[in-house]
Amino acid sequence: MTVAFWCILVAALLPYVPFALAGSKLNPHTPRLSAPLLEGTPARAYGAHLNSFEAFPFFAAAVIVSHIVEGPSATVGWLAVLFVLARLAHLGFYLSDRQPLRTTFFTVGLVISVVIFVHPAFH
Repeated sequence: MTVAFWCILVAALLPYVPFALAGSKLNPHTPRLSAPLLEGTPARAYGAHLNSFEAFPFFAAAVIVSHIVEGPSATVGWLAVLFVLARLAHLGFYLSDRQPLRTTFFTVGLVISVVIFVHPAFH
């Protein structure tokens, strides 16, 4: 299995890190109904949880498309690692309420996904 595919696994698990932080403040019977009542760090953790789910599909699709079109690539492997690192930074900045760093690292992750997706066309 390639590094990029391992990064898909890590990225798929990332949404559960902030949810674990917000989860203790959520009503376990109706967590989605109690989420709007969260404030401060738990609210940001829940937002980071949702944002991680939003970022994941495009990244996973980009890696898979790249592998289908080009095959395994060391460049895509490094880009996938950078994506995971950008998402970890985004998560940290989201939890600590650090703008514009949060948005910057969201954008970095998005750009990396685009580069992975189009990489086979330019290689």
